[in-house]
Amino acid sequence: MSHPVSTPADPPVDHITPREKAEILAQALPYIRKFHGKTLVIKYGGNAMTDPALQQDFAEDIVLLKLVGMKPIVVHGGGPQIDEALGRLGKKGTFIQGMRVTDEETMEVVEWVLGGAVQQDIVGLINAAGGKAVGLTGRDGAMIRARKLKMVDKDDPTKEHDVGQVGEVTAIDPSVVQALQDDQFIPVISPIGFGENGESYNINADVVAAKLATVLKAEKLLMLTNISGVLDKQGNLLTDLTARRIDELFADGTISGGMLPKIAGALDAAKSGVNAVHIIDGRVPHATLLEILTDQAFGTMIRSH
Repeated sequence: MSHPVSTPADPPVDHITPREKAEILAQALPYIRKFHGKTLVIKYGGNAMTDPALQQDFAEDIVLLKLVGMKPIVVHGGGPQIDEALGRLGKKGTFIQGMRVTDEETMEVVEWVLGGAVQQDIVGLINAAGGKAVGLTGRDGAMIRARKLKMVDKDDPTKEHDVGQVGEVTAIDPSVVQALQDDQFIPVISPIGFGENGESYNINADVVAAKLATVLKAEKLLMLTNISGVLDKQGNLLTDLTARRIDELFADGTISGGMLPKIAGALDAAKSGVNAVHIIDGRVPHATLLEILTDQAFGTMIRSH
């Protein structure tokens, strides 16, 4: 298990004086004012979901944002937990172009893990930190309608991959989310959609977060990952990406695998009116607060132009 990223320059927080704490809080005021009443969609994944200390930090961040008047919505993945559950059944996860191949048995496991165990863990953590979280899947309030994903081969456009019960979003009805937000609750959403005949679909959580942010006209979309942001081929952090630069990074293979749907979804959201899209390092303690309440350049920001 990876540990939270820390550098020697990080000052120890247990020696901060009350005066310094007051100064720190005062510096957050412009950001609290700017984002008060605004919707923030946060994709929760990676180490932040599996490291107990980081889980606690994340829950506290979400509760604090809610208490100062913002409207956070959590969309979560659960890849490692799904793999663990499949392993207990003697199955091994298979991926094509960053998407999990999902047969009927795998779909049952996905629903059980995401809509059950993982979601309730997150709800419990937020509630223990003083919030009022409510777990939802795409079935609740007929929120996420989906159809079978037709995956075209990235190298051969005439070839299609069958990835089973993997879905693409056809429509999102955000009314259940908005009703909860307006009633002081924090929605926690599992990326499971349903089709015309009531069948379930496993949908990439990054894609659901991006589509939801677009439909809700969110102020920010934050995606927590296990890296410091989008890196170039030399491993350097790219702090600011435009649509054109992203196309170049797709074309030369710099962005590949699991980052493909994440970046594509982030770019779609940026093009569709979400004011700021950030890919940030979820291994950093209180990463969500650092991004929203400070002016520190953090992770990769994606712009439509």
